[in-house]
Amino acid sequence: MVTIGIIGTGWFSGIHANILSEMEGVKVKAICGTSLEKARTFASSYGDMTPYGNLTQMLDCEKLDAVYICVPPFAHGDIESELVARGIPFLVEKPLSVDEEAPSRILDEVRKKPIITSVGYHFRYKNSVDLLRNELRESTLGMATGEWMGSMPEVPWWRNRQTSGGQFIEQTTHLVDLLRYTMGEVKEVYASYANTYVSTQYEGVTVPDVGTVSLKFTNGLIANLSNTCIIPDEQTKIGINYYTNNGVIHLGPDSLELFKNGEKHIMEDVDNPYVLENKAFIHAVRTGDTSGILSTYEDAFKTLKVTVAAQVSADSGQVVKVSE
Repeated sequence: MVTIGIIGTGWFSGIHANILSEMEGVKVKAICGTSLEKARTFASSYGDMTPYGNLTQMLDCEKLDAVYICVPPFAHGDIESELVARGIPFLVEKPLSVDEEAPSRILDEVRKKPIITSVGYHFRYKNSVDLLRNELRESTLGMATGEWMGSMPEVPWWRNRQTSGGQFIEQTTHLVDLLRYTMGEVKEVYASYANTYVSTQYEGVTVPDVGTVSLKFTNGLIANLSNTCIIPDEQTKIGINYYTNNGVIHLGPDSLELFKNGEKHIMEDVDNPYVLENKAFIHAVRTGDTSGILSTYEDAFKTLKVTVAAQVSADSGQVVKVSE
């Protein structure tokens, strides 16, 4: 039996808890919240799950094979360090933090004391992304453009740059990660951000609500990603267009549209990428075989560096090189 603890009582914790509860040979034994009351409320939906309001207490009292970290961006750092020190594998939801400081330290700790890690870039596990990568191998790619156009999440921490990092770091990071996964490493970025609307609708908004980022890759390819959080929910648009010598490939939230030789082909996602992500991590914990994990902590740190560099560029108005 693989025993799991979860840190955080929000939506993502529920996603993972529901999937893990359906997996054979897996038991979610404990949940840790920012308060014991929140943990008790979460645990009440899952039967035999012990609630805790303190991380150290949970780790001291439970024998856990792995831990899931599902907390807001600003809350990362001490949690991961404690798990590394105890040698406990973890799956952590993106982004790794609001900046590079804590993740850089954690990465050093993981390198000194290796453990199994996985980061929640679940888009990598989509069937459509597998098909996309196959198509790109058979084509000459020139550039890509992507968009994450949506509304302002209704949680106060998201509106504060110090606690969320802003939309490009917190949400559009998924698209940045997909570009790295399909196009290669990013060499430099140039970003332009602005606040046009949401600061008039909410108190204490310090994040920009529109932005566009140009990316140059080490292999010479280029891309552009734009995002906004001012439009209504029902008009959300998320996706990437890849422009190749064979035609345009559009990756959407649940499918791949391939325009090739004058014909349009649509390939729908069949499997739930969250389920595949969890299966890969649990398999690694159970067997030590990490080949199915598509995003490790070290790899995800490279995505964070790109998004943080974009923030620096937007602040300075200058092209920023992504550090090695």
